[in-house]
Amino acid sequence: MDAVMRCTRAVYGIWIFFALTGTALAQADLATARDYPGKPLRLVVPVSAGGGTDIVARFIGGRLTEAWGQQVVVDNRAGAGGSIGADIVAKSTPDGHTLLLGSVGHITFTPALFLRLPYDPQKDFTPISLVAEQPFVVAAHPSLQANSIKEVIALARSSPGKVIYGSGGSGGASHLGIELLNLMTGVSMVHVPYKGTGPGMTALLSGEIPMLLVGVATVLPHIKSGKVKAFAVSGAKRSQALPRVPTISEAGVPGYEFDVWYGMLFPAGTPRAVVSKANAEIVRVLKSPATGQRFLSLGLDPLSSTPEEFAALIQREIPKWKKVVKAAGIKPN
Repeated sequence: MDAVMRCTRAVYGIWIFFALTGTALAQADLATARDYPGKPLRLVVPVSAGGGTDIVARFIGGRLTEAWGQQVVVDNRAGAGGSIGADIVAKSTPDGHTLLLGSVGHITFTPALFLRLPYDPQKDFTPISLVAEQPFVVAAHPSLQANSIKEVIALARSSPGKVIYGSGGSGGASHLGIELLNLMTGVSMVHVPYKGTGPGMTALLSGEIPMLLVGVATVLPHIKSGKVKAFAVSGAKRSQALPRVPTISEAGVPGYEFDVWYGMLFPAGTPRAVVSKANAEIVRVLKSPATGQRFLSLGLDPLSSTPEEFAALIQREIPKWKKVVKAAGIKPN
């Protein structure tokens, strides 16, 4: 009986120890959040200055600087499909003062496209919030003998290997988005990569290629002028800029969804209270009319989320793009 009592007291003592420790840690966490941010922040952007990702980072960084009274310094670290910049953040001190503005390419394409990454996109980051999505549209030259996604698929089935599409480069959004369509429909459209979206658009406008998956903002003036046809947008919902153009899912490929998203992440291990505080401020910025106007001018839609929703998106998309890369026969680097 004495042994049982001693064991019970020991278990109770252990429980009290962990309860008190947990309370102390929670209080320390909240204290850290109250003082956050305590110094200038570094926002790493894994692409060169001047592009859409960089513009988004500088806009949000400016608003956070105003809100927090601490400078948010944008640090462009391009290279290796975004993995150089991402790795810097993954290995940074998890105190909430180093952030990453990542995208679908940097976080969920790279595990499929690179045999070895210096970081794990799921284990080495703490998602904060999604910040924007860029609608993509399947655009076609008027010479293409099809006027809808259904007709393109039918043409690809009746003439295997004859339907060609271009992209801004192998392994990029405009490439993998069509390869996802190939996978889901069982057709085999032929890929012609270009060195960037600009050359791809030039090829589309000249009729050198009949089709291109491209950001709405890039192609919108040419759709309005009638130089290209808009078949469908790639995301889960219609684009604000092209409200009459159906999604690919609506247009005949149920379940197709490809959103080009951007999101903020901390290094793994960042205190939960700091993540919550950063999420609340970023979401507030994203819901402001000024953000909506600025993003719309860039062809982007503001998009916010909880950290858990963002983490769940990453978990869903990594195996999805690995499957697409394997089916397309793309060799990881």
